Amino acid sequence: QVQLVESGGGVVQAGDSLRLSCVTTSRAFSSCAMAWFRQAPGREREFVATITWTGRETYYKDSVEGRFTISRDNAKNTVYLLMSSLKPSNTAVYYCAARPSISLTTSYTTVNDYDYWGQGTQVTVSS
Repeated sequence: QVQLVESGGGVVQAGDSLRLSCVTTSRAFSSCAMAWFRQAPGREREFVATITWTGRETYYKDSVEGRFTISRDNAKNTVYLLMSSLKPSNTAVYYCAARPSISLTTSYTTVNDYDYWGQGTQVTVSS
């Protein structure tokens, strides 16, 4: 079992930056592919970014590439999402997710690809 706890959400203004964190106490973290998803009110949960267990490969949703950066620190059992140049359309609950995988490529971009989820952290971007 991999329990995930997100933090770092809040209310910011358009153009600001915010860093989300997701930590686990599970020793399985270092062999998991990790991802961030988000869900806005009335909308389905959608993929944002993913990173391989090594941290060497990442993949992003087109609309956030260049503004968001996913990274991980396996020594701290933590994955991060640095969000820059935030827009009101980025307002959502952000969730981190884990999938046990030692694949060297980032091919997991759907909700069904992931086995474990955090409780989410709210990000609100005001205009």
